[in-house]
Amino acid sequence: MLFIKYFKVTFLLGTLVLQGCQNNIFQPSEAPPAGMNETPAVRLSFRYEADVPAPAPHPAGVEAEERNAAVQADFDVNRPQELLDRTILSPDKQRVVAVYYRVTDFPSEYRLDMYSSDGQLLRKITSDTMAVHFPDTIVWSPDSTTLAFVAMIRVLQPQSSPTTDLSTPTPQPTTDSQVAGNTEIPEPTADDTPTQTASTPAAPTGILTFRTEQIYICGADGADVKPVTVNEGLIYFYYSWSPDSTMLVALSATAREWKYLEVIAGSKGEVLVPQGRPRVIEKNGRERRLDDNLTSVRPVWSPDSSKVATAFENQIRIYDATGTNPTQAAIPLRNQLLISSQAYDRQQQVTLQTANGANDTNGDPKPEPSAEQPLSTLPDEKLLVSYNPIVEIAWTSDELLYLQTAYLRRMKNEAESVRSFSRWHRLILSAQATPAR
Repeated sequence: MLFIKYFKVTFLLGTLVLQGCQNNIFQPSEAPPAGMNETPAVRLSFRYEADVPAPAPHPAGVEAEERNAAVQADFDVNRPQELLDRTILSPDKQRVVAVYYRVTDFPSEYRLDMYSSDGQLLRKITSDTMAVHFPDTIVWSPDSTTLAFVAMIRVLQPQSSPTTDLSTPTPQPTTDSQVAGNTEIPEPTADDTPTQTASTPAAPTGILTFRTEQIYICGADGADVKPVTVNEGLIYFYYSWSPDSTMLVALSATAREWKYLEVIAGSKGEVLVPQGRPRVIEKNGRERRLDDNLTSVRPVWSPDSSKVATAFENQIRIYDATGTNPTQAAIPLRNQLLISSQAYDRQQQVTLQTANGANDTNGDPKPEPSAEQPLSTLPDEKLLVSYNPIVEIAWTSDELLYLQTAYLRRMKNEAESVRSFSRWHRLILSAQATPAR
C-alpha cells in the first residue's frame, strides 16, 4: 500500500513538472494589445500609406457659418455705434456669441457679447479693458458649456489718431501705470462708452488682463470669465478643445519670437505664419508644455481625447494628454515621403507625356513611359518637386491619422500666393503588444 501511494504521488508531481515545462520562463509572454486610449504614445506602431484621398471634412466645418440674422438686426436697430464682425453659434444651437467692435476701437481689437439664438442680448462677456484678438480662433467646447477666446489689455485709441493697419495683431504697448500683468487700465470715459439703458447689461469688471494674448474661458451664459493662462510675455494664438470638452491644446510663442517672425515675413512681402510650441491646458489652468520646438502646424486631438499630435517639417509627434507619466513618440517620415514623392513625380511625368501625344516632334514614336521604373533607396530631395513639408494633419479615427504635404507661399499680395503639390497621406496606427509582467 505504501508503495502504491508513493507511486501515485510521484506520478502526479511528474505530470505537473511536464506541464510547467511547456511555458519558457525565460521568454515572458505578451499580453494582447490594449485599446488605443490605454496605449501610451511611445508604444504605438504605424503603417504609412502615400497619396490617399483627402479625409472627410469635420462636421463643424462642412458649411460656413452664416451671421445670425436676429443678432444682426439688434445691432442695426439698437447699436449703431458698434459694428458686428461675426456670430458664433454654440453646438447645441442655444447660444450665439457676437464678435464686434466700436467705431472708436482699433479694428483688430474686438469685444464679445452673449446672445440667445433668437437674438436677445443676455450678457456682455468682455470688460471694457479687454481686447479680444484672433477672432477666427474663438471656439465653443463640443458640449456647449464653455467658450474659449484670446484677449489682452486694451489700448485706448486717441480720438485724433491716424488710421493704422493693424490687420495682424501684435503685443501693444501699455502706459506707465500698467506695470504688472494683472493690472487693469482705467475704465473708458463716458464719451467712449455707448449710452446704457436699464435693459442693457453692463460690461463686467475686475477681470485680469495682460500685456500679451492669453486664453480666457466663460460659461454658456457668458458669466465666470477667467484666464486659464497667465504667462505674461507669451502669445497664445491657436487653441482647440478636446472632444470630451475637458482640455485645450494650444500653440504659443514669446513676444520676441513673434516679432522676429513678423519682421522676416515683412521683409519678404509674406503674410506672417505664426509658429509656437504645443501645450495642453486644463480648465483649472494647469498647463503642460509638450515640446520645445516651434511649429506652424496646428495640433489635433485623438478622437478619444487621450492624445495630441502635431508635425515638424517631415515628422509627426504624438503626445499623451493625460496620465501621471505621459509619454511622447516621434514618427520620422522623411524616407517614406522621399520615396513616395519620387514615385509621384514619375507618375506625373508619365501622365504628362501621355497627354502630349504618342509621337515626338519628328513624328517618330516616343518610347513607352513606365511608372514602374526602379526607385532609388533615397532620392535627392532637391530633384523632387512634390517633396514638401507637412502643412496640416487630421485625426479622423483612433487608428487613422492623416497628413498633408504641400508647397505654400502666403503673400500679402494675394495674387502672388502659391499652393501646389497638395498631397494627402495617412498613418495606420495600432497598439503594440505589452510584455506580460
